[in-house]
Amino acid sequence: MKKKILFFLLISGLGFSQQKNVKISNLPPKTEDSTFPVISYAENPLVESKINTFLQVDQLEYVPNSGTNPFKLVSTGTTSYSNYVYFYDWKKLETPKNILTIGLDGEASGAYPESFSDWKNFDLRTGNLINAQDLFQTNAVKTVENLIGQRIKKRVNDFLKELKSEKNKAEDTEDQIALYEGCSTEAYLDDIRYYFGKDKLTFVAGRCSNHAMRALDDLDSHEIEFSYKELDKYWSPYIKNLLSGSEKTDQTSFRNKLYKGKIDGKYPITVLIKRLYPNNDRSGISSFNAEYWYDKNKKLIQWDGTMKGNHISIIENDHYSEESSQWIPRALIEAEMKGDKMIGTWQDYKTKKYLTLELEAL
Repeated sequence: MKKKILFFLLISGLGFSQQKNVKISNLPPKTEDSTFPVISYAENPLVESKINTFLQVDQLEYVPNSGTNPFKLVSTGTTSYSNYVYFYDWKKLETPKNILTIGLDGEASGAYPESFSDWKNFDLRTGNLINAQDLFQTNAVKTVENLIGQRIKKRVNDFLKELKSEKNKAEDTEDQIALYEGCSTEAYLDDIRYYFGKDKLTFVAGRCSNHAMRALDDLDSHEIEFSYKELDKYWSPYIKNLLSGSEKTDQTSFRNKLYKGKIDGKYPITVLIKRLYPNNDRSGISSFNAEYWYDKNKKLIQWDGTMKGNHISIIENDHYSEESSQWIPRALIEAEMKGDKMIGTWQDYKTKKYLTLELEAL
């Protein structure tokens, strides 16, 4: 008990306002449809660069300093997923000392226009994105997911009781009841959004409705709050150190990390590992997506990879062949993870020539 009390006293004593040296302004050119954050952190230029690189590559598909307009792809619908994306606002949240949380609001236009809110949480000691999976002990992940799911279920069931108890039901009430009775309340850390607050963590799960049924969905997204104290017994050592203000950093997942290195010892590249899809069978194989660029030309190139243990296999596609109805590879990569390093080979698919690949986490 004394250790728990001390832990939370440490958090309180550190103060929860963001570090004063972290400044956020608008990425130019700012317009009403392109209001996007850019970080200034003179105290740690590497952290500043990592956060800005992640945000711009992840959200805008733009490598910093690769052109005059960072919003060109998202504002013209020429992203890899062919959507227009508008960013209307951002907000810096009040968090513990070593955490930077930025909320983003905007609209994405695919088959239908869809407003969105998202949050990005960064470790100010390293500049890395904080992954939800790294917050908890491995054997506690399912427990936490179940706790989130239970609270979503209670929220939905409480609203269902209100709807069913109405004496003078509106025309669409029965449709609403059907919507919520069919709502899935399961939650998974691989998909959920979340953000840090002064003394609590909020998970934001997707709503019960699809786009066509959204007008019936009065509950909208599910914001589920947990105090830090409630989650204390589930925290990983990494997050305990982060919340306590400790400068001790721990090994975390390679998802959402930036790597820097060279192909053939002479072509500098930067890699952003993105989504990791954990294996759900006995094969032990997980899949992931990544993007990389040569530091000279700064054009994004897609990687699709698999990981088994410490071994990584990646396909770098060149183009899609309409004639054969398949992607034609440009290169095949085989590498081993050795701590923060990725060492292996990059093989040209046409010439079969092997080049060395050496990367290290930034």
